[in-house]
Amino acid sequence: MTSTDPNSAHLFRSLTDLPDTARRAVLAIGNFDGVHLGHQQVIADARALADAKDAPLGVMLFDPHPQQFFAPDAPPFRLTRLVTRAALLADLGVDFTLALPFDANMAACEAEDFIADILVDKLAVSGVCVGYDFCFGKGRKGNFAMLRDVGGEMGFETFATEAVLQPDSTQPFSSSAIRNFLRDGEPELAAALMGHAFAIEAAVQTGDRRGHTIGFATANMPLDDYVLPKFGVYAVRAEVLDGAFSGQILSGVANLGLRPTVGTDKPRLESHFFDFDGDLYDANLRVSLLHFIRPEQKFDGLDALKKQIALDSDTAREMLGS
Repeated sequence: MTSTDPNSAHLFRSLTDLPDTARRAVLAIGNFDGVHLGHQQVIADARALADAKDAPLGVMLFDPHPQQFFAPDAPPFRLTRLVTRAALLADLGVDFTLALPFDANMAACEAEDFIADILVDKLAVSGVCVGYDFCFGKGRKGNFAMLRDVGGEMGFETFATEAVLQPDSTQPFSSSAIRNFLRDGEPELAAALMGHAFAIEAAVQTGDRRGHTIGFATANMPLDDYVLPKFGVYAVRAEVLDGAFSGQILSGVANLGLRPTVGTDKPRLESHFFDFDGDLYDANLRVSLLHFIRPEQKFDGLDALKKQIALDSDTAREMLGS
């Protein structure tokens, strides 16, 4: 995976922040959570149209996700942080990502007004590319047919990417399918749809340091609004994103969940890294969940937990080939 530096990813958070060079762009519109292989096809189609028009390629998405606005109490479901999405999109050849705030005003915006006021007046798009099932505007009344018809009248071209089917399946690539694989403890299948491993990015927090007392120091990270994968133990690989060990790639074993033996009030990710002895507190890590080892379970004391962590570590090393 790529850098998450928002500057290198050309991420803008409002229409007023966009440079003049972004006008007349071909714009791919969607949420692109996970930047999975279906999303990547939309970007490839948009890239081809932009090249044909000798125009810049932009992506418009919404932050927070509209679902978070309409159902704030729903379970968390995010697959990728905003800056990570922008960086992944930049790696695919996107020149800029525009993350518009999804608020009450945006929710109330009629589809026709979205096209006329934002796409035409403010952005002067030369083309728009969307997925086959894209809907927009108040009440989700806008769709590709409207974009095509209104775009023809207003002078921009439109393109809809057909559904990209999963291998050996009649089901399309989708963020929902990825979330379901993660909830089922199948990170390999999620990675096959994403084109890269699912990863959690966060700063390492100070924990209770219990891992030090049993010989397995851990890096503790909150899960925030990420989708909750199946609770249990995983073989992981992590990249240190900043701090004294920036750039290092670490292999390890991690527990994701509520730590039933010692308890915790919120789910978190606790990673023990092999052959590493350094202070990672406050450093930002990207921890990729590669293989599910076993569900969470409660042990009769720390000695039993220590023994199981040693066994899990051996399993993880074997799975990771290290």
